[in-house]
Amino acid sequence: MNNQQSAGFQAGQAKGQAEEKSSQLMDQASNAAQSAKESVQQAGQQIGEKAQQATEAVKNATGMNK
Repeated sequence: MNNQQSAGFQAGQAKGQAEEKSSQLMDQASNAAQSAKESVQQAGQQIGEKAQQATEAVKNATGMNK
């Protein structure tokens, strides 16, 4: 293998490694985004449940639930 072939081979290796690293980073970003989405959905659900409980408490306190 001459110097030109060796340089081309090393460049190809570097490109492949960069593509793999990029793919890994994209996967990590996607996983982080999904986790954040799930956390927001859970928080929203908890807020909705608390609002429903507060509504029921007010109805009970005012006698509207009878």
